[in-house]
Order: sequence, then C-alpha cells, then structure tokens
Amino acid sequence: MTAGRDREWMQRAVALAKRGEGRTRPNPPVGAVVVRNDKQVGAGFHARAGAAHAEARALRAAGEAARGASVYVTLEPCSTRGRTPACTGLLIAAGVARVVIGVRDPNPVHDGKGVRALRRAGIRVTEGICREETAALVAPFGKWVTRGLPYVTLKLGVTLDGRIADARGRSRWITSAAARKEVARLRQRVDGILVGGGTVRADDPALTAPARGNGGPYRIVVSAAGRLPASSRILRDADAGRTIVAVTDRCSPARRRRCGKGGAQVWRVAGASRQVSLKRLLRRLGKRGLLHVLCEGGGEVAHSLIRSDLVDEYLFFVAPRVLGGTKAVPAVGGRGWSLAGTPRLRFTACERVGDDVMLRAVPARDGRAECSRV
Repeated sequence: MTAGRDREWMQRAVALAKRGEGRTRPNPPVGAVVVRNDKQVGAGFHARAGAAHAEARALRAAGEAARGASVYVTLEPCSTRGRTPACTGLLIAAGVARVVIGVRDPNPVHDGKGVRALRRAGIRVTEGICREETAALVAPFGKWVTRGLPYVTLKLGVTLDGRIADARGRSRWITSAAARKEVARLRQRVDGILVGGGTVRADDPALTAPARGNGGPYRIVVSAAGRLPASSRILRDADAGRTIVAVTDRCSPARRRRCGKGGAQVWRVAGASRQVSLKRLLRRLGKRGLLHVLCEGGGEVAHSLIRSDLVDEYLFFVAPRVLGGTKAVPAVGGRGWSLAGTPRLRFTACERVGDDVMLRAVPARDGRAECSRV
C-alpha cells in the first residue's frame, strides 16, 4: 500500500470519526476502516460511550474478510477492557496483518500500550498517517484526560471593525445564513455552549443543536448576580435540565430559585472580585465529563477567557460590514492590553463561508503568526 493510499483510507476513517463528535463523552471520537486488496470490507465509528468501539464495529462488518487485512484507525486501539473488550485483542483475534494509526492515545496511562501489544502479536503497525487531522479529532479528549479541563473554542461573529453588536445591542444578524449553518454544525460537535448573562438578556438564545443520542450540549450561562429574565428560553424549555447557570454570592437566594424553577442547575462558582471563576467553572464541567465547550459570547466572557489563557481555538466569522462609532459593542471587552502585551494568535485556516470569511486561529505561544491553509 502506498503512502498516498494510506492517507486516502485514513481520511475515510477521519470522516467516520467525525460522525461521533459530540456524542461520545467522556470517550474520544474514533473511526476505523478495514481494507483488503485495496478495497473496503468493513467500517465503523464510536457512536457513544458504552457502545462498541470503532474497531469492533469495523471488524464485525468485515467478518472473515478481516483476516490478513489492513485496519486504518484514527486513534491507537485500546489495550484494556472497560465497558467493552480491548480493541487490541479483537484485532489480534481477527488475524489482521497490519494496523495503521493516526495518533497514539493521549492518555499517559495508555499511550503506546496498544501499539506494543499489536507488535508483540506480529502485526505490522504504521503510525502518524494524517497526523494533523487525527490529532485535531482527539484534542478535546487529550486536554480533558491530562488536565481535567474541557477544550475551549471561542467563536465570534464580527464586523470588519471587530464589533459584535450595534450601539443598541442588536446583533441579528451580523453574519450570513451560511455562517449560521456552520455554527449549527459546530454545536453538534461540542458538549457545552457557553455564553454570558448579557447575551441571554439581549438575544434570548435557545443554544440548541439537533437531537442526538446523549441529549445534546449543555447550555452554560455565566451570570455572577443571576440577573436572567424568568422568561428566558434556556430556563423554561424542554431542555432546561441541561442548562447550567454559574453564579456567585452576588446572586440572591430568590434569584437562584427563579433560575432553577424550570429545572436549570444553578452552580455557585466564586472567583476574584465576586466574579465567576471561569477556570473553576471549566474544571467542574470537566468533572461532569464535558470534553469540548464552545463559547459564543459576549465580549466580557471572551475577554475573561483570553486573559485567563483558557482558549484553545479561536473561530472568527468576519462579515463584510462596518459599524463604526464608539458605542457599538466590541468583540472582546474588558480593560484590554497594551500593544506590546497583546495576546498573539497563529492563523491555521481561512475560508469563505457564504458572504463571510471564517478564520481559525490558536494561541501563538511560540511567537509565530502564519496561515497554514487558505
């Protein structure tokens, strides 16, 4: 099998794994493809925690055709039994000849164990195929399993001059319908959607994603004083039980009761200056098993996340509009930074989405700023 064909088959496995994103917590999404004589004879992905792993589903689909075949799997196969059998044992029993792996398990307890078990059994192992794509798939799991914190994506829909709402607080709609559809797809991939109380008061968002096996993402609202309208959709709709309101002691008992009347969970997460500690909130969400949290605003929450170095990925949807003036709402609030001390980002992708441009970036801790794909 050539390196080019290895990449093609692994890309199929990546596409399968993406079907499980947002559904597998606290497990990572994984895809697998069984190939014999350069033809797919089996495929599978991990659909939810407790269900069969991707390798098991792919081997079951392949049946006897798996003997002597190559198996492409986005993540190193597990080597210990949990709620399901160890995938290394299944691969060995199926008699596969070769296993091609995207990335090793980021869990330091398991890193490399699956590879060693396969090689001891005489199975050829190839590593690092489509490393960038497969690493991105497991980045949320990697952060969670090593640090106990969910991976944070900060999404901002902004005008060319960096505003997220006009002087009257109106933001619907700065970005195009195509951009909003892209955000809806992103919501399906995450475990929680985080906003500030100001966003709830201004927009009354539903923060929902299409139904899925594990009930969809949690809605998380940061509001130190708990000043949320009782009529807010996230407090009274059918998914209110999946709403978490993070408050401090500035929130009176009466407000806590009002926020939780429809089933929402009210968490006291105190921090400095009687504000919600976002790091403590994220750690608590990590204990709940959330791997990936999407922050959709507003500016003050965005500022706090950036200043606390809690953002793993930035996603900007830049609309071809200009608001101008001094009262339009900036994308990032707070007291700002000096030019010399500003946080630096590194662009990783740039693409057209409808009338808008979507920019992906990560913190440029190495000081570089470049765009790897346009």
